[in-house]
Amino acid sequence: MGLMEARVKAGIWVSMALRLADISGRSGTVVRKGDPDSGGILCVLRGREGFIVLSQVREADGKAAWLRGSGGTPVDEATADAYVARQVQRDPDLWVIEFEAPDLVPPFEGKLI
Repeated sequence: MGLMEARVKAGIWVSMALRLADISGRSGTVVRKGDPDSGGILCVLRGREGFIVLSQVREADGKAAWLRGSGGTPVDEATADAYVARQVQRDPDLWVIEFEAPDLVPPFEGKLI
């Protein structure tokens, strides 16, 4: 039986991600607060070429990963906002955080799928 990765409470993870952004000289903000313990997280990256929305997911083995929910290429702000709105409608406990990311790279480490 494999070891399960420890799950960090959503509110703590969001604070950590915002701190990492600050350390790297990029601004980050909470757009929408979700459930502090078990809420899911959407991460909006605002880049030079457009927006990418990353959705927190779990792989089959339980490890955390990030899905490019808005697709493989950058989208415009209206498309990103519409994606976020649909996800929030489905999951009212969802956190939404946004980062200035000119290179469209998140300020935290994580597997992108």
